Amino acid sequence: MWFKVSGLILRNKILLLSILAVITIFFGWHAKRVEMSYSYASMLPKKDQAFKDYQKFVEVFGEEGNIIIVGTHDTSFFQLEKFQKWRELCNNLSEIEGVENLLSASNTYNLRKNSKKKQFEIENIFPDTIATQEELDVYTKKFKSLPFYKGLVYNSKTDAYLLAITVNKDKMKTKEREQMVLSIQQLCQQFEKEENVKLHYSGLPYIRVVNAIKIRSELYLFSALALLVCIIVLFIFFRSFKAVFFPVLIVLIGVVWSLGMLHLFGYKVTILSGMIPPLLIVIGIPNSIYMLNKFHHEYVSHGNKIKALQRVIIKIGNATFLTNLTTASGFATFIIVKSDILKEFGIVASLNILGLFVLSLLLIPIIFSFVEPPSPRHVKHLESKFIANIIERLIKITQHYRKVVYVVTVIVLGVGIYGITLMRSSGRILDDIPKIDPVYVDLKFFERNFNGLMPLEVMIDTKKPGGVMQLSTFKKIDQLEKRLANYSELSPPMSLLNLLKFSKQAFYNGYEKYYSLPNNREKNFILQYASTGERNAEFLHSFLDSTRQTTRISIRVKDVGTKRMEELYTDFIADIDTVFNPDKFDVTVTGSSITIFKGTQYLLKNLITSLALAIFLISVFMAVMFSSWRMVIMSLTPNVIPLIFTAAIMGFADIPIKASTILIFSIAFGISVDNTIHFLAKYRQELKATNWDIKKSVILALRETGVSMLYTSVVLFFGFGIFSISSFGGTQAMGILVSLTLLVAVTSNLILLPSLLFGLDRLTTTKAFKEPLLNIYDEEEDIELEDLEISYSKDKPKTAD
Repeated sequence: MWFKVSGLILRNKILLLSILAVITIFFGWHAKRVEMSYSYASMLPKKDQAFKDYQKFVEVFGEEGNIIIVGTHDTSFFQLEKFQKWRELCNNLSEIEGVENLLSASNTYNLRKNSKKKQFEIENIFPDTIATQEELDVYTKKFKSLPFYKGLVYNSKTDAYLLAITVNKDKMKTKEREQMVLSIQQLCQQFEKEENVKLHYSGLPYIRVVNAIKIRSELYLFSALALLVCIIVLFIFFRSFKAVFFPVLIVLIGVVWSLGMLHLFGYKVTILSGMIPPLLIVIGIPNSIYMLNKFHHEYVSHGNKIKALQRVIIKIGNATFLTNLTTASGFATFIIVKSDILKEFGIVASLNILGLFVLSLLLIPIIFSFVEPPSPRHVKHLESKFIANIIERLIKITQHYRKVVYVVTVIVLGVGIYGITLMRSSGRILDDIPKIDPVYVDLKFFERNFNGLMPLEVMIDTKKPGGVMQLSTFKKIDQLEKRLANYSELSPPMSLLNLLKFSKQAFYNGYEKYYSLPNNREKNFILQYASTGERNAEFLHSFLDSTRQTTRISIRVKDVGTKRMEELYTDFIADIDTVFNPDKFDVTVTGSSITIFKGTQYLLKNLITSLALAIFLISVFMAVMFSSWRMVIMSLTPNVIPLIFTAAIMGFADIPIKASTILIFSIAFGISVDNTIHFLAKYRQELKATNWDIKKSVILALRETGVSMLYTSVVLFFGFGIFSISSFGGTQAMGILVSLTLLVAVTSNLILLPSLLFGLDRLTTTKAFKEPLLNIYDEEEDIELEDLEISYSKDKPKTAD
């Protein structure tokens, strides 16, 4: 098959180049239109009960995650000049397009009883004009006498104050949200500078916008760094402009294809898909390294450029296809995960890895058929004494120190298995944000002063219209709130009861001791008062459905991680079942904090499944290639050990298993097995050439493929290493751990795999391996170059200068 492919490629160069140019222009047009993702991608499938519960909550009460929080710690907050400046800041923020409402100490209101009209009248606690400090002190005392606002907009114990900015939910799903958040920041930073205070920013909308901006900047940074790493490594190895420029051109075309495909499929750039361009650059370069190294090796052996290019296609086309297929499989397994963000990443990454194979297979032979053949200086790397000494040392180890290799392998496995037992899982909202990052620091400020910010909702359905307004329901809600107050991870709850208590206090002329639940006698007329007035009606509507059958308790929770969140969730359900009879009430615990924790759990389970699927698929591919299950097991061994080693490192270094770190294993396994395929493919070729001399075949295979394995490993190690400078912890971990895994994998493939072939030669190298399902081209077979109809008379080897 590959003989025909080589002929097809080398006979139709102009046609193929034209087709590739049209495809690239097509994808380039789409690439210019790709957009950043500005919406939250749920990790839960739509059929999951937690997802359904959240959607039901949104239908009744609307989305709860559209508030940006600004906070400060200031003991002089109520000094007249500072207070006026804070109020001015709030007024300026309210004028920003997209800001719908603000809540802060400076614009709080009080209820005043109007007995004649039998309603509460709303009045601002702090009037528009305050002339003196004494006047402000009076209003401040009045404000602090209202328990309704304690823990909501200020913390009296720590002198922390909060400004809640409600933003337009539709604008948060567009590019305009960036400008809105930047405008908020600019006004707040100006306030910080003028008043010499520190402001803190948080809230899900803010975190998502800041992360989206970082993703975009890192997309450009890592793409540039990946290119730089590849250019440096290629030039060091090949010392040729052509051997650097054309491989880089190929991966850049692949990047254009990937970005175009994102837009073509209707996807947007997320934290994961933003990594695809630099990943393709790093993963795509090894194709060119193997092909150029083989091209140079062939050209040196017989001096015919076209023959060398044809043999590149024929002799390593199959192995290169399998290596790209296995790498693509590592990414493609994410498609089975019912998470849109991972599915999109898996589809685009896997398709474009195969696309890079096609580009390399077509463009390397076509381009190098047009350019001058390599000079002695360009093929000098084949005679590198440094690389040759490394290969010879490896051969010596595999021949004479196999027992040491086996013992070290067993020790690594033993330590690795122990390290795996130390691993722990984690799933925090800011798991991937460094602890020194302002976003993380600010969130901790709000957790210390306001018990967290992540929304947690308890939705109570009484199963009958008007059921919420019964005193028995109020008492049950109050009972549940008292139970929830025992959890240090939760903020004080906000519910319909807060308005009722606030109304009762107002009914009794503002005395603080009356801030309590109305009794049965008080309930009706206080509700009559409370239901009048625009703000009261709005508050009631946000905590009641139209039939008054369903209500909610809103709580903020700290970012405690999936393990603690699971414990809390179980405890919440137990408390709810104790208070509310399941036969009479339908109570649901939901909110963004629940969907994120449930989504993380779901993702971890499915990513483990995807890793198992990756190992299975790659085993099948290798079984098809080598037609020997013994050889499949042997070939998997040096690639599974690095995964165990890396998992152990995670255990010893206390790097938790989470969505971003478990990705590492599927990706690293798919890439590391490439070296095994190239080595065993060459080993099988040498078996035929040496008349089944196993030891000689291992040495010859190691001497030729070992060079390319070292070259590609350097590219992959430093290429993935660039991700370690990311500002996202998950991307950092991926860079460090994948680099480490691939380093151990290449060591294992260069030492353990040949040692196993030497030591278990007759057991593994069977007739089935010699006669595979996919045949390998016999190098000694003559090639009918005339059939290619290509002139190569000028392609004589040049003599050294």
